[in-house]
Amino acid sequence: VQLVESGGGLVQPGGSLRLSCAASGFIFSAYGMKWYRQAPGKEREWVAIVDSTGRRKNYADSVQGRFIISRDNAKNTVYLQMNSLKLEDTGVYYCNIDRRGLDYWGQGTQVTVSA
Repeated sequence: VQLVESGGGLVQPGGSLRLSCAASGFIFSAYGMKWYRQAPGKEREWVAIVDSTGRRKNYADSVQGRFIISRDNAKNTVYLQMNSLKLEDTGVYYCNIDRRGLDYWGQGTQVTVSA
């Protein structure tokens, strides 16, 4: 299993970014996918989940209405569109799969929201 995140960067408050996570090594279309984030000095927290079909999605309260998770099963990629970014959205963002009881993580992509 390999997960490779990209798309992070520096953005001003109110701005937008789109993160991508390219997956390989498993049947991507069979699994739900998640995004997590970890702010400096804090524990990793769950952000969003999408089911294997892309139809069902759920979000943490802190990002509901601002972030959109999606996936393209033809490209083995999951996305996180982040809008109206806030200072507190700063952190390293990770995609995740729970496969056969094991958690797999990418290396993460840094998102910094700063004026």
